Amino acid sequence: MRTGRDYLAALRDQRTIYLNGHRVQDVADHPAFAGAVHTVAQLYDLAADPATEMAYDTDTARRANRVFLIPRTAEDLKARRLASTRWALATHGFFGRGPDHVAGFLAGFASAPEVFGKLGDNVVRYYRMVRDEDLYVTYVIIPPHVDRTRIARGEAEAFIQVGVVDERDDGMVVRGSQKLGTGTAISDELFVTCMVPQRPGDEDYALSFAIPVATPGLKLYPRRPYGAAQTSDYDYPLSVRFDETDSLAVFDDVFVPWERVFVYRDVELTRNQFFVTPAHVLGNTQAQIRLAVKLQFIAGVGRKMAVLSKAETNQQTIDLLGDLAFLAASVEGMVLAAEASFRLDRRGVAVPDPRFLYTIMGQQAELFPRAIHILRLLATSSVIQLPDSYASMVAPETAADVERYVRSSGFASEEHIKLYRLAWDLIGSEFASRHHQYEMFYAGAPSVSKGHAVRTYRYDEAVAQVDDFLASYGLPVGAA
Repeated sequence: MRTGRDYLAALRDQRTIYLNGHRVQDVADHPAFAGAVHTVAQLYDLAADPATEMAYDTDTARRANRVFLIPRTAEDLKARRLASTRWALATHGFFGRGPDHVAGFLAGFASAPEVFGKLGDNVVRYYRMVRDEDLYVTYVIIPPHVDRTRIARGEAEAFIQVGVVDERDDGMVVRGSQKLGTGTAISDELFVTCMVPQRPGDEDYALSFAIPVATPGLKLYPRRPYGAAQTSDYDYPLSVRFDETDSLAVFDDVFVPWERVFVYRDVELTRNQFFVTPAHVLGNTQAQIRLAVKLQFIAGVGRKMAVLSKAETNQQTIDLLGDLAFLAASVEGMVLAAEASFRLDRRGVAVPDPRFLYTIMGQQAELFPRAIHILRLLATSSVIQLPDSYASMVAPETAADVERYVRSSGFASEEHIKLYRLAWDLIGSEFASRHHQYEMFYAGAPSVSKGHAVRTYRYDEAVAQVDDFLASYGLPVGAA
């Protein structure tokens, strides 16, 4: 297992990232990415520490992070959950696409290589390489929002979405773009496929492959980073540490060797790779573990604000804190329920119960905005009337006024400002707005998550119960 130092060294390659029209020379040191890079390095150091018990022995006699573990037992599922929980606690749930996210998908793929046909060996080899080298993989799985009726070869929108334009003896050449590369600018590898349902005629885009982020021809265009523009980590503690960025990936005739191709021009398999294997469930289990930690953190901020404002015994405040507790406990409970009611699939893989997993994913778009709204109600105007930056707290001309007038009764000014600065970075900053949007659309459009819920709820058992009851009675005896 590598350390944070190993991770930092690996970032100093020839990756192509453009920011404000200029190429980034060193992503590890660039102010726009340094905070997130440092956070990931800390995650690697945490996992490499034997005290955290995040390692296991693999089938290749190497030590690896448990986030890559293909679970076979209840104990394996618990070990994976605890590993992801440790990392989620280190970022308080604000690093949505850390190294443990795509690791779950890859473990699911590698547990069912036969689904990929003749390319199944590629899947297993790639999974083992990433696991044994402890690499950070992100993905781009959403095509640009263009007119999909005009993406065929020769049409105006052909190869706006990434697709294969040439086939060679040693691999394929791809062209186009794909989003949403969260964390890709600071990761080692990029997994590329399409989560949006495809149809016959989309074969050029029915692909699944992985390449190093430094591959020639791959260009990343991040959205505006948030951390570098802030005054300090005291003023914006979340923005500075946990802005993992999101990038548009552009493939300018990128060569992909065949050994890194997992799906090739197969519309049905681009979907089956997620849902015929345990990949979608294992990957999204990590996401809900992270969400549970994030909501717990939000609840903690709400409780501390109630204490500072001496409103914790106020009935309205109690009601709001109770609602936060409901939301946080609901997500945590569903994660534990999915794990406790796991099933062994025909390959012997322990798969968390999707009935509970998809239920909470379907509620994510409502739970998170509700939690943020409650935090706003608890914060009142205290998050608005704050010093412009920490500088006003230390400058001789202004420090005394800030210390005297910007505080909570019984609490020092610095303690008051520190907490409400954190609250503002949770509910009002650009970082906060991005996370609001991210969680609302994490599971895709509402119809997608509700479709998963209908598919996995076990409606057959529910209907059978109703049918049994209906069969237990009939028209009264002797009725005309």
